Amino acid sequence: MLAAATMRWDWLVEYWPQILIGVWRSVWLLVLSIVLGFLMAVPLGLAQVAGPRILALPARGFCTLIRGTPLLLQLWLLYFGVGSLFPTIPAIRQSFLWDYLRQAWPYALFTLTISFAGYEGEVMRGAFAGVPHGELEAGRAYGMSPFKLLRRIWLPRAFFRALPTLGGEIIMQLKSTPLAATITVVDVYGVIAQVRQDTYLVYAPLLFLAGIYMALTGILVLLVRVVESRVPIRGV
Repeated sequence: MLAAATMRWDWLVEYWPQILIGVWRSVWLLVLSIVLGFLMAVPLGLAQVAGPRILALPARGFCTLIRGTPLLLQLWLLYFGVGSLFPTIPAIRQSFLWDYLRQAWPYALFTLTISFAGYEGEVMRGAFAGVPHGELEAGRAYGMSPFKLLRRIWLPRAFFRALPTLGGEIIMQLKSTPLAATITVVDVYGVIAQVRQDTYLVYAPLLFLAGIYMALTGILVLLVRVVESRVPIRGV
């Protein structure tokens, strides 16, 4: 604490607006990738548990591929690999998609989304498989259709069982967002990196960045605990 008090903090006044913008970018990358990733994870998990082989095998292969390769490699392959091909396709350059594909953030968002989907898809597979078979049979005995059974029993019970792991995955996702700075997306990590280059300071900006991520992590932990406290039926 004494060492931190003796460091230079005057740079905060100049860079504070950029830091706030960087935090906002990190947060919306996190939120969007979690929401979109979870929407992908549910069918990925369901396909592995109850789907035909034509769906189960690709879903299992996708989760294995995503979990088996580094996130940074996936990001660079999409941005520097696939992204470099789009300018050579006239149809894309002349379409509305070019306004987005020429920027870096869609590649960061897409990579974070499929990464979260790959990991959470495997979590949801275990959660779907862990729902007691008797509960599903009871729903069928009441005459529920497959979709109603999924909506009223299977998905809620699987979500409740996966919730503790989901909280951990969300925090890990937050810690993955700084990789977006490697493809010129200026999130909060990118702002702090620029501060270090401009001021030649090392420890003070990094300590401040660590404090930001600890604060965001604390908020996420509290939100997850609030959701867990409102779960009406806990998985066993």
